[in-house]
Amino acid sequence: MTSFTVHTLQTAPAASRPLLESIQKTFGFIPNLFAVFAESPAALQGALAMSTAFAKSTLSPAEQQLAALAVSVANDCPFCVAAHSTIAKHLAKADPEWVAATRAGAALADAKLDVLVSFVRQLVEQRGFVADAQVARFLDAGYTKAQLLEVLLGVGMKTFNNYTDHLAHVPLNEQFEGEAWTATRQQPLEHV
Repeated sequence: MTSFTVHTLQTAPAASRPLLESIQKTFGFIPNLFAVFAESPAALQGALAMSTAFAKSTLSPAEQQLAALAVSVANDCPFCVAAHSTIAKHLAKADPEWVAATRAGAALADAKLDVLVSFVRQLVEQRGFVADAQVARFLDAGYTKAQLLEVLLGVGMKTFNNYTDHLAHVPLNEQFEGEAWTATRQQPLEHV
């Protein structure tokens, strides 16, 4: 297994340090996933750019977090499931039952949010090849074509983050430990 460094402000490449400083000011700590991204200033900058763009979407903060959580569950990413569960509950003020249902792959009691989370799961599981009926259901629930594209932005962002966690096995920050989650697929797929 390849070992990745969870960088600090002192160990990060010089070009990553100002970005990490900004993250620390925003969160009060540096999430370990960003500390791993710091190995490559370009990767860290790209991750932050996608995250910033997704945060500016017209989806509510709770919708953004539930979408990010749904991608992370579908992609079996322990770090991101814990992080987005924490952020959804404490910063986005999402109903804990919505978070629990999303983590479990179950239906959400809120019909519109259930359509969002289901659509995100379908996008990930079907690698973007969703049926016209699935898109129509998303739009009929009250979402817009712009939000369809914003959901795709979130899926792209989280897939990059999730796959980084798969490669780096990023340790949880203590701030996320209360929402620790175990992936359903623990082992890499073997190709013969």
